[in-house]
Amino acid sequence: MPENATTTSRLIDEGWTIITDEGFVGLVGPFFHRGSGAELRFGFPTDPRHHNLRGVLQGGALMTFADRAMGMAARAASGAVRSATVQLDVQFVDAVQIGEFLETTPIVIRATRQLVFMSATLMVGERIVATAHGIWKKLAAT
Repeated sequence: MPENATTTSRLIDEGWTIITDEGFVGLVGPFFHRGSGAELRFGFPTDPRHHNLRGVLQGGALMTFADRAMGMAARAASGAVRSATVQLDVQFVDAVQIGEFLETTPIVIRATRQLVFMSATLMVGERIVATAHGIWKKLAAT
């Protein structure tokens, strides 16, 4: 089922920018972002194609969202052109119902010459649904 055009239009009107990707993220999303620097925020409007067998958001979709958001934030904070996920740990706290809007503002814990250590709390409104911690390696531009 395609994304809800009304939801996408509303998010764009609210200042969100869609993250375009012709790869896997393009199949899983849509994901959005807005803001910059430490206020770089990411959003994921869930829809029926994102459900698991229990009818809630598939954990892999949530993990993909966390990975993309944290990776983009790591690149933005470090100035890296490219990066690769070295490690990603996700703790599922609560189920995300289909139709809910998932948000996160990743935090850089520490950046070294080669690595960026990240943390994120994934929220639906004021409800924490997952936490994530990870490490990204800065890669040279090709």
